[in-house]
Amino acid sequence: MLDRYLLSAEGSKQAVVDALLLAPSDDPAAAPFYRALRQIGARAADEALIALRLVLAGKQPQDGKVRGLRELAFTARADGEGAAAARAAYFRELN
Repeated sequence: MLDRYLLSAEGSKQAVVDALLLAPSDDPAAAPFYRALRQIGARAADEALIALRLVLAGKQPQDGKVRGLRELAFTARADGEGAAAARAAYFRELN
């Protein structure tokens, strides 16, 4: 659900936040993100969701990685030329 939201803006951010909070990861690195989501909910920036996605993939949520994934998500959401390549690059970064 998180990837679908980030890459296509399908669904509401609130629904994504609710789903994330219903089934939180046990990874201690994700705990601060879940605390923030409980506090601010859908007002969380997409960058915070991307950082959490990196943590859930076992990666460090470094600023450069977050910015790179944000750009890929922006390109994918536009659904024009390069959208498919951006989606593929997004998943490569998470693997």
